[in-house]
Amino acid sequence: MKPISRAAAVVAFFCATAALAPAAAQEDAAIRKNLAAHVPQFQKIDEVRKTPMPGLYEVRTGTDLYYTDANGSFLIEGRLFDVQRKRDLTKERQDKLLAIDFDALPLKDAFVIVRGNGKRKLAVFEDPNCSYCKRFERDLQKVGDITIYLFLYPILGADSVQKSRNLWCAPDKAKAWQDWMVKDHASPAPDCDAAALARNVAFGKKYKITGTPTLLLHDGTRVPGAIGVPQLESLLAKAQP
Repeated sequence: MKPISRAAAVVAFFCATAALAPAAAQEDAAIRKNLAAHVPQFQKIDEVRKTPMPGLYEVRTGTDLYYTDANGSFLIEGRLFDVQRKRDLTKERQDKLLAIDFDALPLKDAFVIVRGNGKRKLAVFEDPNCSYCKRFERDLQKVGDITIYLFLYPILGADSVQKSRNLWCAPDKAKAWQDWMVKDHASPAPDCDAAALARNVAFGKKYKITGTPTLLLHDGTRVPGAIGVPQLESLLAKAQP
């Protein structure tokens, strides 16, 4: 009798799973249809999925997250917390969506600064008019054995774009950058193809890089904002492959 009981259990499991699949598809379709009918920005929904909270669904458009019921009748914009496990579920999900593979960075649109043996790697997105970036750059002078991929990220206005163009077009980009950020010595303004700047801004918008400096370590860790040398050294040590 035992083999028959096991077989019956297996059949029951697959029958239950098959029954759930159409229901899930119906909920997905209802959410997409109702939200699109009432909220213009939801004409294109990239993903609908259940959350750990019963009856609550995550709706993703690009990297933006919203929450709704099974019919798409209500919409919540905010953060979802698991209070028992003390977890910010929205942040965890966004971190995954916004993760940047270091090895997939468009390094052709950055210039390189190498100190010491250069074995540690760091990518930085910075605006030449950002005071926090200047402070960070002065601290960064104290960090050795590092390769820095510097992405000019002019988001603070037209003057930032012009300064970034001058820096990108300089014969020695790394020197021009250090002269400006550390010594306040401006670069001349030669002419060159500076399309990399627009690509950097587009890349940053895609991955929601909203402020400068933004640091990206080799293990994918993202740090928004200037940090001190001790914290950077600790992060670099953890990020080593």
